[in-house]
Amino acid sequence: MNINKKKNFLQGIFALMVMLFITQTPVLAAEVTKQAAAPEGFKAVLTVIPLIVILILLFKKVDMLVAGLIGGVMAMIIGGITLAQANDFFLKAIPSMLTITVPIINSAVAMAVFKSGGYTSALTLVRRGIKGRVEFFAAFIVILQAAATYMSGIGGGSAMVIAPLAFAAVGAIPELIAAMAIAAAVSFTTSPASLESGVVSQLGNIPVAQYVDSMRIYWIGFVILAIIIGYYGAKKRNAIFTGEENEEVKNMTNKELFKSTIPVIFLLFAVIFGPFVNKAVGVPILSPLVYTVVTVALIFICTKFSLSESVNAMVDGSNYILVKLFSVGIFLAFINMIGETGAFTAIVSVAKLAPPALVVPATVLAGFLVGVPAGAYVGSVLTLVLPVAVSLGFTPMELGFVAMGVGLGSQMSFVNITMQALSSGFQIPIIDVVKGNTKWVGGCVALLLIISFIF
Repeated sequence: MNINKKKNFLQGIFALMVMLFITQTPVLAAEVTKQAAAPEGFKAVLTVIPLIVILILLFKKVDMLVAGLIGGVMAMIIGGITLAQANDFFLKAIPSMLTITVPIINSAVAMAVFKSGGYTSALTLVRRGIKGRVEFFAAFIVILQAAATYMSGIGGGSAMVIAPLAFAAVGAIPELIAAMAIAAAVSFTTSPASLESGVVSQLGNIPVAQYVDSMRIYWIGFVILAIIIGYYGAKKRNAIFTGEENEEVKNMTNKELFKSTIPVIFLLFAVIFGPFVNKAVGVPILSPLVYTVVTVALIFICTKFSLSESVNAMVDGSNYILVKLFSVGIFLAFINMIGETGAFTAIVSVAKLAPPALVVPATVLAGFLVGVPAGAYVGSVLTLVLPVAVSLGFTPMELGFVAMGVGLGSQMSFVNITMQALSSGFQIPIIDVVKGNTKWVGGCVALLLIISFIF
């Protein structure tokens, strides 16, 4: 059966490629059109088909690049896009994503802090200080999940480290798991270090810093809500500590633990408050260059890492986001081909018929609904949804609401890496994670829709 499926799939790809070469025009040096003309009638419906095909393939868990290729080839056939034009899209999209340097730097430095054990030390220090008040420990776990994700831009990476530590300390509390998922979603969609913020910046043609500034108050608001959910769950269930301290740190004194958390504290301060400090003093004393060097130095001074290990941890930490940016760059090339056919212009012309007050909430809801089945590809889903929002003239804040909607949808997805990390870390089936998240994530989405309607 698998062989037949593979054979049919390859035959379909081959047929598309044959059609592509048949429909190629002889003008191989044609320039890419600056702005797609609005298609009309049946042509308008036709241009949207590649987008629908990509979404269906993503829902069926087909690799995003395979889905993008199929949609891109269909767009070339429908729009008469030449190979020269397609190559131009390809060569421009990839470097456009890889030039988003600040998220790459932040993610790399944050991953170095992860590897040095700063988060484990922070959790242990808090556990010792709260004297058995598990609800406060649960609240701190959510704060750490949000802070770690915001600094690194990677929700799954944060959960992989924090979830097992939380489970060993307090067990699997459904509300705590949901709170960690919500904190991760609102953090990686608004982080100065994330792929998702990079996509919003690139498609919205706005600096990452401006986007992050416009969303900071909403990020804080949803994180506070997640903290309350985690606290409530631990309090309601009368949770108690279920295990001993991590073997790595149980013999360390409080002074030693605090010392190893200094890199975490400094990086968090630099990422969140750096722009305000720089503006206040008129000098970029907390620029990416400065806080990168200082954080690596602090890892060397305050932890067991040698200088070489500290530097190598930062370099290795860039692998994840660079790979993801490269993949999304390729996917974006196919999406741009679809845009060249006028697909997004056609969608916008329909969206404009809706009452203006409902356009933003409707787009947020659409992002959430797409994010649930396609949660493994949040960055790619944003490349599908955001061009329409940009064409409708959404502000950076409104684009952020859409990104948050997609992110929250991913926290009800079986294929999302953060969800997989929570399932593994708390040692429960992922279906139980999804069920436990549904009520709380759904409530956050409802709140997000209200906010997007009001603001």
